[in-house]
Amino acid sequence: MSDTLTPRRRFLAWFSAGLGAVAAAAVGVPVIGFFFAPLMRRPVEAWRSLGPVGRFRIGETVEVRIPSPAPVPWAGEAAEMAAWLRRQGPSEFVAFSVNCTHLGCPVRWMANAQLFLCPCHGGVYYEDGAVAGGPPPRALTQYPVRVQDGNVFLRTSALPLG
Repeated sequence: MSDTLTPRRRFLAWFSAGLGAVAAAAVGVPVIGFFFAPLMRRPVEAWRSLGPVGRFRIGETVEVRIPSPAPVPWAGEAAEMAAWLRRQGPSEFVAFSVNCTHLGCPVRWMANAQLFLCPCHGGVYYEDGAVAGGPPPRALTQYPVRVQDGNVFLRTSALPLG
């Protein structure tokens, strides 16, 4: 038997290798695209109306709910997002994410203590969002707020966990 392949066997070897490469590309390209597509996508942001300025009292912190900037059809309640809104003056507002910067658990506003509390791991934040105690690595994430034509608007973005 000779070391050289017959033309037919050589053709079948190249054909099999080519077919394997096409199959690998057909499976590999979508998988690679799945992992790298989020890096190329710009985050979705939108200004959402929270209502007229008169709806909010000076010095009061309230939870506001608005549609998520990027809901998916199967999101259910997650298609809605929340924020803590505090009116500081006649046209001055500040808004914080409801998610703890430790692991993303929802924080609660305790009006009598003037603190945000995270019930999951004991995170505590002052009324200005700064860390008061517990494991959170940084202050609560703030959302941009503006007043336009007598209405309060909040700029939403993706869930701020990172």
